[in-house]
Amino acid sequence: MGAGVLFVDAQDRVLLVEPTYKDHWELPGGVVEAEESPYVAAVREIQEELDLTVRPGRLLVVDWVPSGVIPEDGVMVVFDGGVLEGAQTAAITVRAEELRGWAWCDAQAVTRLLPPGLARRTMAALRARTDGTTRYLEDGVAVV
Repeated sequence: MGAGVLFVDAQDRVLLVEPTYKDHWELPGGVVEAEESPYVAAVREIQEELDLTVRPGRLLVVDWVPSGVIPEDGVMVVFDGGVLEGAQTAAITVRAEELRGWAWCDAQAVTRLLPPGLARRTMAALRARTDGTTRYLEDGVAVV
């Protein structure tokens, strides 16, 4: 299971990170450890990756992911990180052992930088944030 956080800026661009251990960008977040809740994992991962202490908001997306990108099938959740203001953005510290960098990305950049399923999940999370819903997805595609 994995947990991520969707942060946006005032222009509704999405914060993406570039991990050192992967060949693609992704949402901030990571693997939920044994006996850890997805919410606690999201808070921990944001602290580890960006050196930000945050309390994410509501659940935006639950996404079942088939095996392929990851060795086994899994469930990914995305929480609402809200709008990061200038001072919060300036406080981001990239930890070299975790990330090469981060960027604010519009929809075109999201679809270019992320693998297809993750791009669909990210865009669904952005729509859920905007319309106040929670979405259930399978490989990034809304089922219900």
